[in-house]
Amino acid sequence: MCREPETKCALAARLRSDWEAGRISRADAESLPVQRIEVPGRPEPPELVPPQEVPRRRLGSRQGRAVLVHAITHIEFNAINLALDAVYRFRDLPDDFVSDWLRVADEEARHFLMLRKRLQELDADYGDWPAHNGLWEMAVKTDHDPLVRMALVPRVLEARGLDVTPGMMQRLRDAGDTRTVACLEIILEEEIGHVAIGSRWFRHLCAERGLEPEAEFRRLI
Repeated sequence: MCREPETKCALAARLRSDWEAGRISRADAESLPVQRIEVPGRPEPPELVPPQEVPRRRLGSRQGRAVLVHAITHIEFNAINLALDAVYRFRDLPDDFVSDWLRVADEEARHFLMLRKRLQELDADYGDWPAHNGLWEMAVKTDHDPLVRMALVPRVLEARGLDVTPGMMQRLRDAGDTRTVACLEIILEEEIGHVAIGSRWFRHLCAERGLEPEAEFRRLI
């Protein structure tokens, strides 16, 4: 439940490293009961507001680009918590599930740090503008079932992000912001892998339950 972003990012990297090196095991967490987490570890600010109240600006101005980068930075911070929550919450899945989502948490942490650095280059910082809580609200709604989580978070919410990123990158190129585009190119490549991980585990869970994946996905959305 770490609230400080830089510390959370360092801890995410350490968790992955310790798991892959065999320095920690699932037995280390067995004594911790799984609980619903309404409010994850996060800093204040940013202030959380309804999605329609999140600021939007034209990308032609430096501040407008900073507002956009801030919104993406907030998504990446939430994605760290989402990946770690999957490991914490869904304990009956194989070790490969833990490996996959600790990898995702580490990569999301790197994305956050990269974007925060870009924000600072734009004379801003994380928390300067309001943000919304939609990603974590979906985490709470799906905390009862890993199949539902895998369907609705990686395969819907994150996949939507993949759909809009190329157009966003083109608008930034048109505005001459090649540095932000370079960040998004790295993030886009790794996020494709994250959606694939979610799809893999969705199919795994469907197979365990004797469900046809596409029909179950359509039912859930």
